[in-house]
Amino acid sequence: MNIAILGATGSIGLQTIDAVRSCISDAKITVLSGYKNMAALAPLVDEFKPEMVWVPDDEAITNLTELTNHPCEILTGESGLIACAAESKAQVVVNALVGRAGLAPTLAAISAGKNIALANKETLVTAGELVMSRAREKNIRITPIDSEHSAIWQCLNGSQERDIEKIILTASGGPFRGWRREKIAAATAKDALRHPNWDMGAKITIDSATLMNKGLELIEAMWLFAQPLENIEIIVHPQSIIHSMVQYKDGSILAQMGLPDMRLPILYALTAPKRTQTTFPRLDFLKCGALTFEPPNLKNFPCLALAIHAAKTGGTLPAVMNYLNEWAVAQYLHNKISFYDISEIMDKAFGIYKIKPVTSLADIHEAEGWAESFVSKI
Repeated sequence: MNIAILGATGSIGLQTIDAVRSCISDAKITVLSGYKNMAALAPLVDEFKPEMVWVPDDEAITNLTELTNHPCEILTGESGLIACAAESKAQVVVNALVGRAGLAPTLAAISAGKNIALANKETLVTAGELVMSRAREKNIRITPIDSEHSAIWQCLNGSQERDIEKIILTASGGPFRGWRREKIAAATAKDALRHPNWDMGAKITIDSATLMNKGLELIEAMWLFAQPLENIEIIVHPQSIIHSMVQYKDGSILAQMGLPDMRLPILYALTAPKRTQTTFPRLDFLKCGALTFEPPNLKNFPCLALAIHAAKTGGTLPAVMNYLNEWAVAQYLHNKISFYDISEIMDKAFGIYKIKPVTSLADIHEAEGWAESFVSKI
């Protein structure tokens, strides 16, 4: 199996490499991309000797070539990222990129006939209908890496779509679960980055704190599993042992469970339907304690309410929401805005944006252009 890993130096990328290194003996990594951390990328290039490597700019090329001995084609820019996804010898493209940058490489990989292991949920949030229709046309398999979507996928294995009554999407609740609204309002990015269960990148960790991540996953699930909004329920499960569930029309519920270890859904996304032997830690029911559930608090976490509204409305609104959220999270991480400013910026934009249907990639770009213009005035 030849694998391209886009976003190799991020949390998902490094865990993908760990899973491949330890569990898939016949795998060859043909493409690696890294954004800022050339010191982390260089040893991976030397170890796996890919045919193509992507870095953001010429300065990164200089830094990388000083740190590695492997001669390979090094590309930059969006066109280079698209080439890495489409023109390499990879059979599977792991899209572990952060944010809007993941959409164009996904579409390029689909056009080139490559299967996708998808961690970049923004791809389906912004252009789900476009991506899934093109994947169907090319007979491309999109396998989910998110633990929740992997869980749903596994629970659906062998079942008929008509038999599904409800998808139950679980959420940890993030670091501010149970906090008073006044305390959340004063929380810093440093506070928000202390996730109780998962070790993730900064952007997705902030999204988990606002519960926007669960809203993005809601929209992603609608497209991945062809389910309407009303068939998806979100519940908070603080222990992160049950990763998600599917309820069938006879009343039975299937749940996928395990320790919060992203290597498990990554490995299954790459090897399904095969199960691969691992030495990863096992869940011990006698030690994990009680499993609890509660509804999400939409008053304290309005980002989730906004995402539900965007999911219900559709069109280009999810693309606008995603752009604004990315921008606002970056501002929050740099201590330029407060926690609730993130949702207030989106709420204000929702009130004035004129939604359009998505018929092409140009519609997504136009929506993002509107969002860029909106934030430039803040």
